[in-house]
Amino acid sequence: MLTTEDLEFLRRPLHGFLTVADGPARPVWFEATAEGTLQLFSEPDSAKMRRLRRDPRTSLIVAAPVGERERWVSVTGRTTVEPGGAHDLARRLAARYWDLDDPARAGDLAGILATDQVRLVLHPETVSRFRY
Repeated sequence: MLTTEDLEFLRRPLHGFLTVADGPARPVWFEATAEGTLQLFSEPDSAKMRRLRRDPRTSLIVAAPVGERERWVSVTGRTTVEPGGAHDLARRLAARYWDLDDPARAGDLAGILATDQVRLVLHPETVSRFRY
């Protein structure tokens, strides 16, 4: 499903846009795993989670930033809520996207870690890609 090139691209600190069935697209942090899944975290009582409980179909689109040649990867599939690992994932992603030596960002991470979080795993069923 996800190629080696896809995984290399998805392991960069890029924002993804997650769409949950019957909901708007939202920018998210994500992590591509060695198993070829994508994982993210969320508060358990968020609107995203309420929608996922009704319908687990999701789509994540990731595009190269301005200044690079056009490229995107789109992954659709079902998302599961997995026990454990959300705070560890949040720590890894915060270190990937933020400078945690910045006291404000370290405080932002502490705020995330002080709340309940769940780990979501997107299991790819369809992968589309474009590279110019």
